[in-house]
Amino acid sequence: MSAVKLPQPLPSAAVCTLRCSILTLAILTLFSFSYLSLKSLHSLSLQSPPTTNPTTRTVQYSQPQVSYDAGVDNVEIDKDASGDGYGDVYHLPEVFRLNYGEMERRFKVYIYSDGDPNTYYQTPRKLTGKYSSEGYFFQNLRESNFVTNDPDRADLFFIPISCHKMRGKGISYENMTIIVQNYVESLISKYPYWNRTLGADHFFVTCHDVGVRATEGLPLLVKNSIRVVCSPSYDVGFIPHKDVALPQILQPFALPAGGNDVENRTTLGFWAGHRNSKIRVILARVWENDTELDISNNRINRATGHLVYQKRFYRTKFCICPGGSQVNSARIADSIHYGCVPVILSDYYDLPFNDILNWRKFSVVLKEKDVYQLKQILKNITQEEFVTLHNNLVKVQKHFHWNSPPVKHDAFHMVMYELWLRHHVIKY
Repeated sequence: MSAVKLPQPLPSAAVCTLRCSILTLAILTLFSFSYLSLKSLHSLSLQSPPTTNPTTRTVQYSQPQVSYDAGVDNVEIDKDASGDGYGDVYHLPEVFRLNYGEMERRFKVYIYSDGDPNTYYQTPRKLTGKYSSEGYFFQNLRESNFVTNDPDRADLFFIPISCHKMRGKGISYENMTIIVQNYVESLISKYPYWNRTLGADHFFVTCHDVGVRATEGLPLLVKNSIRVVCSPSYDVGFIPHKDVALPQILQPFALPAGGNDVENRTTLGFWAGHRNSKIRVILARVWENDTELDISNNRINRATGHLVYQKRFYRTKFCICPGGSQVNSARIADSIHYGCVPVILSDYYDLPFNDILNWRKFSVVLKEKDVYQLKQILKNITQEEFVTLHNNLVKVQKHFHWNSPPVKHDAFHMVMYELWLRHHVIKY
């Protein structure tokens, strides 16, 4: 009886060769499919553009971007911002030009209509005084095309709190805090918009320093929302990349704008005002008796003549702008209007439109400790350098002027542009 022969197992080398062949074939197949798929996707991408408006709204964290779309060529562009002789006063003139046009066409703001109209969203009858910038913004926004009644189209939501109006009605600081807290909490409970971002796409405007006190009762409003304020001191809570510096402008100006008049400016430096801050006290003490710097302890008395204070701006090369009770001062806008190169003498001050305008091209920015060398610093600036600063100053005057109705590139539109940049940070 013969024995049955069982099949012999393959040698280990043969098994390895077979497995390697199968693995190689699989890898080649995978690469082939991948290549064909990528080639197909590339072909499709050339035929149709990708969708940029998803139906589902998501949180997007991004930096402000320049918009390069077909419609931008049809936007009326002011040559002052296009770089044609004006680019030296802007950090990025082309970015500003393109984004500004995009803002004009697309930016929308929803205004909450709730609240007592005598306390909230009401513009003062007279747009005068050193806190009138707040009133101008309220009125300009109403007159603009940025407002939408459809919250789903809104990029930002405006909380119409007028602390200046509350102060005018004699409301105490304590009651202001309660009013603001109750009002904002009512918006949070009534509408869903705040809760989507915890207020990050909301903003409020206050030029008066009471706005700081009035919002103390609602920390989330201060920490999360965009604050448009005239006192942008970044050592006490102002957040430059979130908040906006509102220029404090005292309008109407008493005299016409200055400019192209350097031959009339024979005084080196000028300041007259109240000593309501440490830097002002030092400025007056060190330089009030100087023969080349015109420094006065107090505002010039009107009894000495009509508009004597304002006329000094026309005859001066450099106007000293020390911080007062706050880091800001309406004197900066006055200096710009009258063609007198402002000398910023205030620490921790986030200058208005600082991320758009290059302040060192049309002003002299110093630290408070430089007050002791002030005269020498100004004398070291050559006449040619002064003329350049003065000419650049004339180019930015329009950015520091309120109009009613608002005008292209004026103070209102510059503030709106700052808000437009910030709305890209969190977008729903």
